[in-house]
Amino acid sequence: MTLEGRTAIVTGGGRGIGKAIAKRLAGAGANVVIASRKKEVLDATANELSGLGGRVHAFPCHVGRADQLEALAAETERVFGPVDILVNNSATNIGQGPALQVTDEALVKTMEVNVLAAHRLIRRLVPGMIERQRGSVINIASIAGLRPQDGGLVYSFTKAGLLMMTRVWAVEFGRHNVRVNAICPGLIQTDFSAYFWQNEQYMAQLTASQPIPRVGQADEIGGMALYLASDDSSFVTGQAFVVDGGATTR
Repeated sequence: MTLEGRTAIVTGGGRGIGKAIAKRLAGAGANVVIASRKKEVLDATANELSGLGGRVHAFPCHVGRADQLEALAAETERVFGPVDILVNNSATNIGQGPALQVTDEALVKTMEVNVLAAHRLIRRLVPGMIERQRGSVINIASIAGLRPQDGGLVYSFTKAGLLMMTRVWAVEFGRHNVRVNAICPGLIQTDFSAYFWQNEQYMAQLTASQPIPRVGQADEIGGMALYLASDDSSFVTGQAFVVDGGATTR
């Protein structure tokens, strides 16, 4: 699956799932811009991933702010040219807890990062993809968007919204050969999900019920993203690919 000559943006690309996706895309030959708030993390990741098939460029960006998203798009076009692959991976989960305790502020901030950032980047970058008649957008959702999560009203709501937006975008952009798909990870061993996989009781329940009785690894999401970014998935759009060790089968 070669991506030579293509340019990608991966938000939340400094660590975890985003880093694994950036590694896969660059390894296939794409030039990749990784974005997140922490410059030192981005620089370390860009340095670690240097020497792969494609170049990796770090750009600090708060995805919840429209002006910084515009700067990200402009910087990517300046350094590597038009964007062919967009991975909306950045996420936050600041509203975890009982539904009646969710504040307006938590809801708004989570929406800005988990949903509005993807909408803004798609609105900025997809017109160019349509003009070139080629593009792949990959939204990182969650199995929390597929089924209710106790104490996870805000996160589940935003991920469910992202999934429906993925389908609508796919319907509208498909005639222009621009594909939009989503990946729904289960529990993946990253810093973002440490609250769960470091909880012995939670892990005991998971290993007792999940068909593949272990935590997933970020690279297993990276492999799915590479498939969706490549021409191997040229007839695939509007889909939500569940990568969860079978958790949602129960």
